[in-house]
Amino acid sequence: MSRRLLPVVSLLFAIISPAISRPAIAAAPSSDQTVECDIVVAGGGLAGVATAYEGLLAGKTVCITEITDWLGGQISAQGTSALDERPRQRQELFYPRGYLELRDRVKDYYGELNPGQCWVSLSCFIPADAHEIITEQLASAEEEGNGTLKWFPSTVVKDLNRNREGNLIETVVAIQHQPKESAAELNTYPLSETIEDWYRYQDSDQFEKTIIEFTPRGEDWYVIDATETGELVGLSDVPYRLGIDPRSPVEPSSPSETGDPYCTQGFTYTFAMEAMEEPQKHIEPWFYQQHQPYYSYELERLASFDLVFTYRRIWNAETGKRKRFGGIGFTEPTPGDISMQNWTWGNDYRPGTAKDNLIYTREQLKEKGQLAPGGWQGGLRPETLAKGEQHALGFFYWLVEGTTDSQLPDELKQPNPNHRLLKGLDSPMGTKHGLSKYPYIREGRRIIGRSGYGYRDGFTIWEVDITRQDFTQDYYQQTLSPKAYQQLQQEITGRDTLKVMLNPDEFEDRSNRSRSRIYPDSVGISHYTIDFHPCMSDHPPEKAGNTERAGTRQAQELSYPSQIPLRALIPQEIDNFLIAGKSIATSHTAAAAYRVHSFEWSVGAAAGTTAAFALENDIYPYQLVDEQLITEDQLLQLRKRLENNDNPTAFPGMSIFNTDWEDWK
Repeated sequence: MSRRLLPVVSLLFAIISPAISRPAIAAAPSSDQTVECDIVVAGGGLAGVATAYEGLLAGKTVCITEITDWLGGQISAQGTSALDERPRQRQELFYPRGYLELRDRVKDYYGELNPGQCWVSLSCFIPADAHEIITEQLASAEEEGNGTLKWFPSTVVKDLNRNREGNLIETVVAIQHQPKESAAELNTYPLSETIEDWYRYQDSDQFEKTIIEFTPRGEDWYVIDATETGELVGLSDVPYRLGIDPRSPVEPSSPSETGDPYCTQGFTYTFAMEAMEEPQKHIEPWFYQQHQPYYSYELERLASFDLVFTYRRIWNAETGKRKRFGGIGFTEPTPGDISMQNWTWGNDYRPGTAKDNLIYTREQLKEKGQLAPGGWQGGLRPETLAKGEQHALGFFYWLVEGTTDSQLPDELKQPNPNHRLLKGLDSPMGTKHGLSKYPYIREGRRIIGRSGYGYRDGFTIWEVDITRQDFTQDYYQQTLSPKAYQQLQQEITGRDTLKVMLNPDEFEDRSNRSRSRIYPDSVGISHYTIDFHPCMSDHPPEKAGNTERAGTRQAQELSYPSQIPLRALIPQEIDNFLIAGKSIATSHTAAAAYRVHSFEWSVGAAAGTTAAFALENDIYPYQLVDEQLITEDQLLQLRKRLENNDNPTAFPGMSIFNTDWEDWK
């Protein structure tokens, strides 16, 4: 069916079924500015940038809103400017074209790919520089593709206005803020102190507001959620999940029989610190004693300040002597070196209860009025943001002056006062307080894709689709019912499913899959370990003696190189809405692998290409996958376009017939 006929059908359905009509949207203040777009992207992180990059190369008018004033997300505003990459994929340089260009631009900017000489990655660099590099890359794409980029920094989405039938977003209302002349400069205060103000239409003592209404440039357009927490997912109230999923044959390592929406992965305010010639004076923060019981080197083989400092060193002023600790080689820090800190038992903040969860659940959003017309405030708990900020600053003090360790003998921790926290608008983080402009978010709201063959309750990428886990462990037979364990075996066996169903008693248990699931609608690639930073058991997270939620690391394991199916980008209910980033349709476990830098670029490239393809071919993305037992011609055309543009949809030689998947570790 042509998409031109769909609104007519939807209107007819609304007439005969008036109960499904959406309530009228409360009137908002008049907009100060109207902006036309082919594609509007909420979120200027790597997924949003990649979406824009492909949209611009396709000649589209792309509008990007970003809550901070930097493009780049993980590598800029969130400060995690150390590229997480798997060795084989990096060796083969098998990435989307835009991600490869980004790596090349980093190398050209510094004259080398790893100016920090960090040991966690082959590329660690300054977050402030990442914004400049990304900005130049998008400008080049705009020129090459004859597209138009409209970039709106310091801008949040406030409302999504749908058509009467509810299946299309007609306008996006956003609020841009800038400091008043008499007020403090942008990035003076931490996020927790200003975020609520940013979502209010009215000017405040600190900020002047501009209300922007985004509208389609032509007859059709696409809205892309590339925010870090699935902000538009929450605002639009499409079906989604949050936190731990219930244990099941497809999510067998879940620590909960019923699920837990409050236990998401920890978030991190990063900061940069510089090695100095002389000891510096450090004043103990007023909140330090509350957070001090949490901090630790974690493992004895990691209990070295120099090891931790160089782990994500983002600038190496002078190459020091070679050194080894715990079997890891690195060069000693020298004065002028700058390190970015992102440490699990350090500045990770890991709430996991209804009292402190960062990302509000749907029920909490309703209670706070954020789902009412005009009520959206970003969907985050400001008090928890504030605690995360304190936690990060406390960790810096622990690194330089602390003498305790929550997981190891105290004598392993010695003061290291010859360091300073880098603050100021010209610092690596670009803030007067020294913390990243926005926390690094590992997990947000995750959509439930549309139902279809094999996915009656909606499409999801599950743990069993990607993991190398050994499912013959006693844990699985003890925690799963016999029927569920049998279903698990059917899942990981694949081609022997019928045999198992007919002769379950004769079937020998399989330990794991020999590959990840192959999707006929794949539009991108992802490869990373299933890596958890679990929530803590009790409130508050920093409480002395607190532990990680029991069982949350059961699923932590290597994964196979995986695909990004188009179905994971398509939410229910709204037809011109796509997801780019960590909010695609994954389970809690799978999300732990689908979250790093190259994945964000790949899923963004897929979203941008899909939106452009859909506009040019007068079709909605869901129509490319609604006949799931048949590979539709236009889906093949989309995949061919991605591949021809050097945006891979599968890893080399990966099929049901080859046996070398184990080489990709």
